Amino acid sequence: MASNAFGEIFRVTTWGESHGTAIGCVIDGAPPRIALSELDIQHDLDRRRPGQSRHTTQRREPDQVKILSGVYDGMTTGTPISLMIENVDQRSKDYGEIQHQYRPGHADYTYDTKYGIRDHRGGGRSSARETAMRVAAGAVAKKVLAGRLGNAFAVRGALVQVGSHGIDRDNWDWDEVGRNPFFCPDAKAAAHWDGFLDEVRKSGSSAGAVVEIVGSAVPAGLGEPIYGKLDTDLAAAMMSINAVKGVEIGAGFGAASVPGHEAADEMRLDGDKPVFLSNNAGGILGGISTGQDVVVRFAVKPTSSILSPRQSIDRFSKEVDVITKGRHDPCVGIRAVPVGEAMMACVLLDHLMRHEAQCGPLASRSTS
Repeated sequence: MASNAFGEIFRVTTWGESHGTAIGCVIDGAPPRIALSELDIQHDLDRRRPGQSRHTTQRREPDQVKILSGVYDGMTTGTPISLMIENVDQRSKDYGEIQHQYRPGHADYTYDTKYGIRDHRGGGRSSARETAMRVAAGAVAKKVLAGRLGNAFAVRGALVQVGSHGIDRDNWDWDEVGRNPFFCPDAKAAAHWDGFLDEVRKSGSSAGAVVEIVGSAVPAGLGEPIYGKLDTDLAAAMMSINAVKGVEIGAGFGAASVPGHEAADEMRLDGDKPVFLSNNAGGILGGISTGQDVVVRFAVKPTSSILSPRQSIDRFSKEVDVITKGRHDPCVGIRAVPVGEAMMACVLLDHLMRHEAQCGPLASRSTS
């Protein structure tokens, strides 16, 4: 299994399994002399941590990160940063009955087919437990980006749909995201989802979701026009998150249903500063950032681990009915919000460093 790393200059490699001793990551390419402590990373990890509401898995993991290397006297040294989180609340016995069964919607069958062996305890390497280390790496990327791009820069995420129930964008309030357990920018929608997910959980089923990630004050010029497109790497990063089945940039699939005279983002000048009149392109044109907000959405399928019996087969080619025990998210999309933020931050920093390596410092010209 060689594909455990992403990024070219700012490069992140993760390791570990859901029910192993620990999970971790190695970050290579982080610049030296960046102030960094475990507290800088812990804030984002706490937002992803399980067990914070009845709408997420009740696995009790404190997710306390440890910096093992790459930081000296509170500053990054330019050498690989190694981070680790111990697993402290595994219940492997919950998975005993499915040791030889393939859970529908999971990677059990495909893993066994490819490798001839699989860790059935919580999905092993395929578990969303791995995403904690992406969030840790993203916190490091955010710290570097804030220093390079200033206080106006931000990467923020929000849950905009649960099941078939979407938000009212007229009610969008970024401050509301931190006030409810759904990372929802619409207070009315969050209140509705609360009851909706209670019913979903009681029925033994689960719900999907749509997450939106926005990068603000992203400078123009990041990305390349062919194989290194910024949107290509963002789409790949989001698709690599567990249970994600669709990604769109800006207007996304909606762009196919509007005429060309409405789809293109027209431009004017404010003094000598270019101004876009809309942002259907999601802040990226020709694979290169425009200076507008970078907007990405991704669809997360319903959690496959549910209490309702599902038809399947086992590794001995027998038909079985599978009931998945254990502690699972009725809507895994909720905790995907900080993961999506982390992946955007890592991609943006990698592209910033790639740009500087080829073209030098970013031009001062910006857009809105």
